[in-house]
Amino acid sequence: MYSRITPRTRVVFIANPNNPTGTMVKRGEMEWFLDNVGGDVLVVIDEAYFEYVEDPDYPDTLLYQNRDKSILTVRTFSKIYGLAGLRLGYGAGDPEIISAMHRARHPFNTSSIAQEAAIAALDDHEHVKRSRDVNREGLRYLKDELGKLGINHTPTYTNFILIDLGKNPMPLYNALLREGVIVRPLGGYGLKTHLRVTVGLPEENERFVRAMKKVTGK
Repeated sequence: MYSRITPRTRVVFIANPNNPTGTMVKRGEMEWFLDNVGGDVLVVIDEAYFEYVEDPDYPDTLLYQNRDKSILTVRTFSKIYGLAGLRLGYGAGDPEIISAMHRARHPFNTSSIAQEAAIAALDDHEHVKRSRDVNREGLRYLKDELGKLGINHTPTYTNFILIDLGKNPMPLYNALLREGVIVRPLGGYGLKTHLRVTVGLPEENERFVRAMKKVTGK
């Protein structure tokens, strides 16, 4: 990404962890990038899934806000907090960047109810811990079962797992759909042989595995 920056570049977006691969940019890589990118380039780091990360090498970019760089960290309440229907998130950055965003945003862009829910969510540490625990166990189960089925997957730091079928995934996608299981094809991302599977509750994960075994005949 750094090698593609030109004098015309104004904004760079980094999703960390990344969607839809689930992969992570580690601390050394992120710090190298921020040290080398010019201050006239705004680096927007999307940390929508950061609460799921348990790797100590994860770079919390809120800690980098005082660098002499243009950094905007954006996060959401749609993932681990479970408030996707409220469409609420937040950003942290230099006051000049935030001021420019305020001038461009729509008026009344969030409701008072959504804001109250977000404030309450920030204090609900037990919910976050429980969600992280359920996700960790779900990932372990799915990785084990996918391994038994001989299906490759990408190491993930999120609440979903990217599987590679090595062929057109749409027949499997449609077969799962007929079983009442919805996964996500990723052709639009250039991942022509992949599907993304979200971690659910234990019974939902087990239903997915049963459906996979049925439609693959394994």
